[in-house]
Amino acid sequence: MSMGEMILIFLLALVVVGPKKLPELARQLGKYMAEFKRASNEFKRQLEDEMLNIELEERAKKAQEAQKVLPAESNLAQAPLTPGQGIVSRGSSEDISAAVESPPPEQTAEPKPLPSANAG
Repeated sequence: MSMGEMILIFLLALVVVGPKKLPELARQLGKYMAEFKRASNEFKRQLEDEMLNIELEERAKKAQEAQKVLPAESNLAQAPLTPGQGIVSRGSSEDISAAVESPPPEQTAEPKPLPSANAG
């Protein structure tokens, strides 16, 4: 509203209500506006609280679903890690040189000679 419109409304209210009752009417109007603002702020706060509660419930449901879907992963976190069967772990250079000098028993046997192409 522009200043001219406000002055026109004030003059119209002064003529209709009268100069004696205008301040009392303005006070009541101010009280009603403050009460309306307080009620609208309360409604807004309640709406935000409900939205927050809904969001927290959805997060809790997702966490429960994740626990149901992946229960094995939570058990794996508690179990110590051990290398699987046939998995080679990296050792120090001393371990590697010892393995090269004395190969495992399966590899110590003499390899069978391949049949030659000339024998025939």
